[in-house]
Amino acid sequence: MSKLTNLQGNRACALGAIKAGCRFYAGYPITPSSEIAESMAKELPAVGGTFIQMEDEIASIVAVIGASAGGVKAMTATSGPGFSLKQENIGYASMTEIPCVIINVMRGGPSTGMPTRPSQGDIMQARWGTHGDHPSIVLVPWSVEEVYTETQRAFSLSEGLRVPVVVMFDESIAHLIESVDLSSTTSETSMVRKRAEGAPETFEPYATTDDCVPPMVHPGDGLRTHTTGLTHGTDGFPTQDPETAQIAVQRLIDKIEVNHSKIERYESYDCKGADVVIAAYGITARAARYAQERLTARGIACGVFRPQTVWPFPEAGFRESIKSARYVLTPEMNAGQLIMEIERLASPDKTVIGLNRYDGESISPNAMIDKIEELLGE
Repeated sequence: MSKLTNLQGNRACALGAIKAGCRFYAGYPITPSSEIAESMAKELPAVGGTFIQMEDEIASIVAVIGASAGGVKAMTATSGPGFSLKQENIGYASMTEIPCVIINVMRGGPSTGMPTRPSQGDIMQARWGTHGDHPSIVLVPWSVEEVYTETQRAFSLSEGLRVPVVVMFDESIAHLIESVDLSSTTSETSMVRKRAEGAPETFEPYATTDDCVPPMVHPGDGLRTHTTGLTHGTDGFPTQDPETAQIAVQRLIDKIEVNHSKIERYESYDCKGADVVIAAYGITARAARYAQERLTARGIACGVFRPQTVWPFPEAGFRESIKSARYVLTPEMNAGQLIMEIERLASPDKTVIGLNRYDGESISPNAMIDKIEELLGE
């Protein structure tokens, strides 16, 4: 029997986290993500979890990393200015390989910007925001139901690969209310944190493994580990030896490459034989689908490519989806960010066109239709 319920995007995020086993949340109120904290404050105590409002965004991510190091699935949620403040410690979580989930509800920027208006301006920051070479996993849901399922998947990926995972959606998705049957939704949650074992005298906390993910020490198990943001060897202790440093950072990068098939996800709609493919994500992809339906009704061969995992970008799926296209339209609620990746992956015979809006309003289906008809001379 269907159990439809009206659910807000931010509320769905919190429920998805609880379903995934999240039992610790530290955060600081910030529009437009505040309902996530409010929901977690209500739901966590009911399942034996802990909610704490920290003094600021930096303390929030530090508390989450500490809780996760202690063996608890942990999460925080924020928006643009707070996401900026978290960057240094996202890098720390990447280097120390401590799982954590960060929700970023995107709003207008830069700086304080437009706290109550939608944006997609954090795409490149999510990839390169913290300094150095580091792996990034960023999921971009486009519906309330997908916020619920992708939040669960974020925990699976984070725990299984020992990486920070970012879930990003804009204010429109955060405050969207849709009818969802949570009892019928499914998400890939099979990956779990590998627990370290072995003889204490020979144990290496950052040993090289086939999947590039070393088992993680659980406090109290009797195995020694040294946790530092400094570049370290397999023993966990800091090093400036060039060869050891190269191996350490390369493993962090390889960890994403080796497990790419477990991470990437996308959807491709009617791209085979399309003259034009719209590459869009989040709320903009919903408008793209509506535009596509109207263009198809007019006899225009149009497809939509929607990355659900924006980093790492699903390169093979994208190249296959645009194989027949003359034009690739990339609508974004920013001044042009993902289009740089689209241009890098598109072959020279494709014309890549951006359609950008960064005034606090969403891109409409009509704007996409008008642009495509202009390109095709219709």
